[in-house]
Amino acid sequence: MKLDPKWEYVADSVMGGVSRGRLEHAALAGRWAARLTGNVSTDNGGGFIQMAFDLTQDASGFTGIELDICGNGERYDLRLRTTQLTRAWQSFRTGFIAPSEWTTLKVPFHALEAHRTDATFAASELRRVGVVAVGREFEVDVAVSGARLF
Repeated sequence: MKLDPKWEYVADSVMGGVSRGRLEHAALAGRWAARLTGNVSTDNGGGFIQMAFDLTQDASGFTGIELDICGNGERYDLRLRTTQLTRAWQSFRTGFIAPSEWTTLKVPFHALEAHRTDATFAASELRRVGVVAVGREFEVDVAVSGARLF
């Protein structure tokens, strides 16, 4: 099922961090995309910027998510949140490299790792999807041109 994400920008400044970035919607390598750029800083307890969207569709009956990704060869996280999670630091996640050419990242839900939760991922409870630049100082440049449940 094709998704129509309304991407939002979020930074560690909500927790006192000093990472900086921006989210723009523009053509990139022949595709319309949401593009996250900036710099992650671990100063002042920070360490992330992200683009994320709330899922309005019911993911029941689907077994994974696909994102069409392009970037700068750096490692990013795909983080999914469900209604089961009550703390901001909890998620279901996997890492990926954002290649310099458009590539489809296909992630089965069963491949996600639970982070700081004992919950088991339930597709019917999926509510938020995020692409996160996190955990180390680096220049961020990652774009997503399509998102789908499969």
